[in-house]
Amino acid sequence: MNHKTFKLLLNLYPPYWGTGISVTKVTPDFREVIVQMKMRFYNRNYVNTHFGGSLYAMTDPFYMLMLIQILGKEYVVWDKSANIAFIRPGKGTVTARFSIDQDIISDIIGKTTEGQKYMPTFLVDIVDEQGNTVARVFKRS
Repeated sequence: MNHKTFKLLLNLYPPYWGTGISVTKVTPDFREVIVQMKMRFYNRNYVNTHFGGSLYAMTDPFYMLMLIQILGKEYVVWDKSANIAFIRPGKGTVTARFSIDQDIISDIIGKTTEGQKYMPTFLVDIVDEQGNTVARVFKRS
């Protein structure tokens, strides 16, 4: 699948458009994805900040999808676990930037050459418009 179709399909995915989550960038090599969520009446919590479940949804399942595209069909990639730490209240537009560099890809390939299971941990920060970290998510694939 090419990166433009990938982005379009994710933006049409009901759990994302239903919460105001949008994929704003997918690089042609799938090594970077940027996701944003604007504050709307339907994704606020009781205290008028971003709902925590929507903040987590912004990060699920991007690392897994990126690795599937990067590594190809001969690799089995799953999200195994996640942990989210809420750092400060999220207001306005929040952004998550996912990045996988060549060192990580080489590490995964090197540790799975004989069919071994390898579950790297990834970190993504969700930041507000001022660059302050709203939440930090650890994903294990």
